[in-house]
Amino acid sequence: MRKSLILDTSVLLYDKESIHSFPGNDVILPFTVLDELDRKKEAPGLLGESARYVNRFLDNLRSLGRLDEGVLLEDRDQTIKILTQENLQPAKDLGLDVGQGDNRIISVALCVKSEDSSKKVKVITKDINLRVKCDALGISAEDYYKDHLTSKLTEDEGSVLAIMIEDNRVTELHENNTVDIMEEEVQKFSLYENCSVVVTGNGGGSVLATYKNSCLIKSVPRGKFSAAPVNPRNKEQHFALSALTDPDIPLVCLTGIAGSGKTFLTLLSALNALNEGICDRIVVTRSIQPVGRDLGFLPGDLQEKMAPWMAPLVDNFRHAFKDLSYFNTMIERGQIEIAPLSFIRGRTFNNAFLIVDEAQNATIHELKTIVTRLGENSKVVLMGDTDQVDTPYINSRSNGLSIIIDKLRDSDLTCHVHLSKGERSRLATLASKTL
Repeated sequence: MRKSLILDTSVLLYDKESIHSFPGNDVILPFTVLDELDRKKEAPGLLGESARYVNRFLDNLRSLGRLDEGVLLEDRDQTIKILTQENLQPAKDLGLDVGQGDNRIISVALCVKSEDSSKKVKVITKDINLRVKCDALGISAEDYYKDHLTSKLTEDEGSVLAIMIEDNRVTELHENNTVDIMEEEVQKFSLYENCSVVVTGNGGGSVLATYKNSCLIKSVPRGKFSAAPVNPRNKEQHFALSALTDPDIPLVCLTGIAGSGKTFLTLLSALNALNEGICDRIVVTRSIQPVGRDLGFLPGDLQEKMAPWMAPLVDNFRHAFKDLSYFNTMIERGQIEIAPLSFIRGRTFNNAFLIVDEAQNATIHELKTIVTRLGENSKVVLMGDTDQVDTPYINSRSNGLSIIIDKLRDSDLTCHVHLSKGERSRLATLASKTL
């Protein structure tokens, strides 16, 4: 059944392609949405880009017809209409403040609904509060589901698999570092590319291995780690270190609770790659949106502005080297670069080890921007806890980290390891699991 879908500004700013994503329906943009887009068109990063894209698209539609009457896009059987004459009386009758954009959108929905009671009217918005308001007023509303996972990632995602094979094959894996796996075993054990496996024989012997190209390959972290020694404290850290030092895996996703070692293992792996000449520089970035401030609100140059968000990296440097002189020297030499997520678009990172901290607070479109910046001989590591999302409009099922893990799971270019054990301290582990 054809529906009238009223798009909120939050959807258009979250995904500029959303305006094309409703074939077979009528898309309605309240006039207040255009005002909000105009206020965002000069914003840095994807926010401004999305606002400008939608504005240009609507401008191009003017050549096909009048937007106030509705323009039909025949290839999608979708119409796009701008309500220039917003009737705010329904909102006023309900005692709502029509000075607020959300209430104006609600008023538009009530008017469209009253014009044709047989037609289904729905508000599409990333704003949780607007959806709650709509529900309280009997207006159908839902999130923008294009990027949603059907279910949230569980602790099983990226966790270590345990399989049992014949003793002679375990011995072969020990001695030759590899053993073939039959197709029926892949199905039986639910193996996928670059998954972590504890291989056990009938006699009790075991090997840590990674599944690659129809083979189990003995998991051995590469590198000398001459700058600072690192010893994995559990099998999950062992697999993480193995993936971080594997030159054939350019994208590594590390999830886990606070204190599980994500940042520490990644940092030392990056330093190892730099010292061994595998990369020329370490680039660190993260989303600063959750704190509610733009870079301009903080004093100093770029490094000083980013200092509060880079504190976890600095803490790990201090833990590994007991002081920050090595860190400051690398900053001065350009071996470590701090790159705010808002200004990363258009860049290319060749021969670089790219670290994305708190990746669960980035949208899929932001992480896509980062990953597509990767050039030759480079590696990107996405770290985060998908249960700790702080950014408005995304959650455990729609954040960029969860989506990348889900969609790229079967690729031989990616690896996901979930670190389930806290190693920071007994108290930190207790707090993470209990509070």
